Amino acid sequence: MIYTTNMWGSEGKGVISIVIADLTIIGFFSNIFVGSSVTYFASKYKTEQILLYAYIWSVLVGVFIPVFFSMIRTVEYLEYLISLSVLSSLLAANINLFVGKQNMKMFNLFTILQQLVHIIFIIVIIYILKETSVSGYFMAQTGCYGILFFISAFLLLRYLKISDISFSRQVRNTMFDYGWKIQTSSFLQFLNNRLSFYFLEYYKGIMSVGIYSIGVAFSEAIWTVSRSLSIALYADLVNDENENAGIEKTKISLRISFFTTLVFIALVLLLPAKFYVMIFGKDFQQTKQIILLLSPGILAIAMSNIIGYYFAGVNKLRILNTKSIIGVVFTIMSSFFIIPYWGIAGACIVTSISYCLSSALLFWKFYQITEFHIQDYFISKNEFQILLNKLLRKKSK
Repeated sequence: MIYTTNMWGSEGKGVISIVIADLTIIGFFSNIFVGSSVTYFASKYKTEQILLYAYIWSVLVGVFIPVFFSMIRTVEYLEYLISLSVLSSLLAANINLFVGKQNMKMFNLFTILQQLVHIIFIIVIIYILKETSVSGYFMAQTGCYGILFFISAFLLLRYLKISDISFSRQVRNTMFDYGWKIQTSSFLQFLNNRLSFYFLEYYKGIMSVGIYSIGVAFSEAIWTVSRSLSIALYADLVNDENENAGIEKTKISLRISFFTTLVFIALVLLLPAKFYVMIFGKDFQQTKQIILLLSPGILAIAMSNIIGYYFAGVNKLRILNTKSIIGVVFTIMSSFFIIPYWGIAGACIVTSISYCLSSALLFWKFYQITEFHIQDYFISKNEFQILLNKLLRKKSK
């Protein structure tokens, strides 16, 4: 993020943000077979059957959806969008299978490698091959996804039996049924997160998207802990039928997520506005204000991520769709009136309120099945000490 803003400015960052937003939309279609459905059914069906459908679907969606996009509007860097769509989906299938097998070590490793390998490819392509245009960014990302897919595939496929590879109508239908339901919710939540990009581009231009995207990127960085906890919780829930234990694990994850999110928001807001200008460039003077306006929504989503994965883990998906619809409807209706007048600040306000509204529904639904306690959101002294000891032990290693 720091590199792209300094290398290509707010306009280049805006172009990257729009292409990545398109890639994410395509990813939601791919994730019908390569997302949570892979994780959910990893312990229920043969790996050979699951990956067969995941790989075929990745290629079909990764090619045809970008081409369809190009037929209805101008799509920059279409060739990279296709290659990124296919490779990122194939890699996602492998990573989600690791989660389904409760191999969190490999999940964490490949999550980190996606950033590290991308940086290495950027260095090679821009400073050795001298490709200094924005396309160099997408070339590096394509190389990153490609090499990580082949490595993860090797780690998985060496244990598979060719004789077990077969088409199964039951596997296909159940994966599709679960996948489209959970992806509908995820897609609506994505619209909740990214519709403001398209409204900003239409009303205020691509540069405003680049400036706003930095604040959004900080939001998603802060959500890293919440999402990691959510994925670990999800892996436990799909492999454990004890409902009471699942609720207790959810509350523990809520406490950790609430505490860590508050700490990260406070740290980010304590940094002076000049710091962001120094790091990202003169175009990004509004970054601190953007993060401040987004912070209530950042905290709300950090909490609702945990509860949302609880409902996904126990296969109660309707509530996820409902909460996402509420957020999207509010975002669309309010953006037409607020963003044309208030620009980036308006986009922040709309997004933050939308996050809070959609999250409130999840909180209400979760506490219908369990008692509400304020302690659910505050780590006890004993829990804090356990968490601190674990972090120190990892650091010493």
